[in-house]
Amino acid sequence: MTQKFISIEGISKRFPATGGGTTTVFEDLWLPMERGTFTCIIGHSGCGKTTVLNVLAGLDRPSDGAVIVDNQAIEGPSLDRAVIFQSHALLPWLTVMGNVAYAVSSKWRGFSRAQVEEQAQKFIALVGLSGAERKRPAELSGGMKQRVGIARALSIAPKILLMDEPFSALDALTRGTLQDEVRRICLETGQTVFMITHDVDEAIYLADRIVLMTNGPQAVLAEIVDNPLPADRARNDVHKHPLYYAVRNHVVDFLVTRSKSYSDAGKAALDRRNPPLVRPGMPEPAVVGGDSLTSSWPGSSRPSTSQAG
Repeated sequence: MTQKFISIEGISKRFPATGGGTTTVFEDLWLPMERGTFTCIIGHSGCGKTTVLNVLAGLDRPSDGAVIVDNQAIEGPSLDRAVIFQSHALLPWLTVMGNVAYAVSSKWRGFSRAQVEEQAQKFIALVGLSGAERKRPAELSGGMKQRVGIARALSIAPKILLMDEPFSALDALTRGTLQDEVRRICLETGQTVFMITHDVDEAIYLADRIVLMTNGPQAVLAEIVDNPLPADRARNDVHKHPLYYAVRNHVVDFLVTRSKSYSDAGKAALDRRNPPLVRPGMPEPAVVGGDSLTSSWPGSSRPSTSQAG
């Protein structure tokens, strides 16, 4: 990677255990993310994915380590980081405009009413809810409520958009439509995104990189999968890409088999600062005089050396 916009540096999380001692949920996680990239993290329940997201949001503190965003350590919640939860978390007494405007006025306290509504309207339109500004949450479908949550999050121009399985409670058609909207918006705005999902196809469709975590307790980052699909991808064409099934099979194999096979010794043997960077289906790069001759998608698996430090 060329620039660490977000840098997770050696974070661990421990909780008091029943009967004394401590339980380590995850330990010594290192992960850099570039500005404008979409990162999905996948792992079985109990590996600490949501805790990692809460640390990024400033809602929780790591037991060890730190998270640096745009050269500043995270010390607590900030309007520079917006979170979209599994539930929409809208204020039921406010309209669509009111919910989004509330976020805008919190970020820019000097804005006039007209400026607040102009900013809110821009993002209400961006998620396709023009005409629904005066409706309250009780008058909206589940998909529309999530659209309001997305508009509210994006309206404050966050440095990072954090999403905790935001589409998991929706029907398949609505989920697909919102995935398309999020993909379009992120491409248009250059938004940096960190998302938790259990849906492999969702991760492949949305993400630039897919981070795989071993099972907890004492979970660690096992691999970072580079997504070979082009940035400008269409849902109907994703499965036609020649490397789609190589990526999908690799991630599914990890979740079904390999994630469960890491012993304590196996986890200890991993290079925590440089999780393997994996490109399924691609040949190893040619090496001449010690330097790799790389194509646009070189190597099937090699250390992500630029993450060190």
